[in-house]
Amino acid sequence: MVMFFVALGVVIVVGDLASTFLYHVPQHIWGKLHLRTHHDRSRSYWDHAVLSRDPAIMLDGFLGALPYIVLAGALCTLGPWSAAGALTGLLLGQMHVWWRHTCEIGWKSPAWLVRFAKVTQIVLPEDHNEHHKDPDVEFGDLFRFYDAPARALLNSVRAFRRRRRTALKRLERIRALRMMRGTQRA
Repeated sequence: MVMFFVALGVVIVVGDLASTFLYHVPQHIWGKLHLRTHHDRSRSYWDHAVLSRDPAIMLDGFLGALPYIVLAGALCTLGPWSAAGALTGLLLGQMHVWWRHTCEIGWKSPAWLVRFAKVTQIVLPEDHNEHHKDPDVEFGDLFRFYDAPARALLNSVRAFRRRRRTALKRLERIRALRMMRGTQRA
């Protein structure tokens, strides 16, 4: 019975960690699939996150869910209680995905739920709605405690890319000057 709750916790907490840092943040840095499907302001995200059968949108959803699925698959091998907990974790995660996209159809979290979510760090539909409006805030599929580290990583990688781009441009100028000096001497 304990393995049920351990597996459930691992799937939702570690799965969210893996999905955030192995898929979501890298998609915001280097990818286009997630930004094109999840942050497209020209269409309803309720429709494309919950109802759509568009292959690109379904691929984005599958890739975001893949860490949860891999963890659940591994945990299912540990016995029936572990398997039940892992599958329940997947089910709760999917239900949360649908729920967090309900702002567009009028959902408003009651005050007691806002207080509960603040203590447990659960992402509310209003939190996720902010992520749709500004892709650089409110990371974490299920839990808000991944938001700050995700933003820090995103900002670090972007700063590194800017410094690298500046260094490469400087190196190109140095090479061009050396080539000019070399042709002038000849």
